[in-house]
Amino acid sequence: MYDMSTRKRTLALVAQGHSLNSVSKATGVSRAAIRSWQIDIEPRKRAGLPCPRCGDTPGPPGDQAAYSYLLGLYLGDGCINAHRRGVYFIRIVLDNAWPGIIDACEAAMRAVRPDNSVCRVKKQGCVAVTASSKHWPCLFPQHGPGTKHKRKIALEPWQQTIVDSRPWEFIRGLIHSDGCRITNWTTRLVGGEEKRYEYPRYFFTNLSDDIIQLFTDVLDARGVEWKKANSRNISIARRASVALMDAHVGPKY
Repeated sequence: MYDMSTRKRTLALVAQGHSLNSVSKATGVSRAAIRSWQIDIEPRKRAGLPCPRCGDTPGPPGDQAAYSYLLGLYLGDGCINAHRRGVYFIRIVLDNAWPGIIDACEAAMRAVRPDNSVCRVKKQGCVAVTASSKHWPCLFPQHGPGTKHKRKIALEPWQQTIVDSRPWEFIRGLIHSDGCRITNWTTRLVGGEEKRYEYPRYFFTNLSDDIIQLFTDVLDARGVEWKKANSRNISIARRASVALMDAHVGPKY
């Protein structure tokens, strides 16, 4: 622990142009401590883009296509956690098997908050795409304590307007996080011979009834036929509907 006079004297040496290494040797204060004092006592000023939701007249994010996609990813495999000084971290956890989706997630985060840095935290078998901002709860008001399937999830009117105008980006985000495109097969007897038939199908899986409802509502609006495989699985198997999904979503990559 150091008193305030030591802190000020140390920071004064840094302000005079001395290196952290030389100041540390002269004062006996570690470089890590000096760096933390620079943040606490003399914070750097950074010009950041204003939050579109925090102005006198709240508006939508600038890149609504990127936001709709990121919203789908967040509702599927995302979370927002509070940090110190009012900063929040958004994390979208994605499988290492899909590097293209990881890239798309990072690009969407950067588009939604261009002045905030984005990083990738490697975990076993997956990557957490992460970005910090004071405004993630403004942009994703679904944020709250506990898991999503144990609390009410509903879109704000301004979010619904974005989803209505950018539905396929929202669908793509949900599929990229909690969905898949698979190839099923079956056999039939044709002329006494057993033949194998293959057909593609999309699945979306989520524990939240509210998120499933959001997904199926936007499918209905785009003319995509679906069925409930069970209480938490939505299946899209009709040929015309799969063709629509292939045109706008496609397999994971």
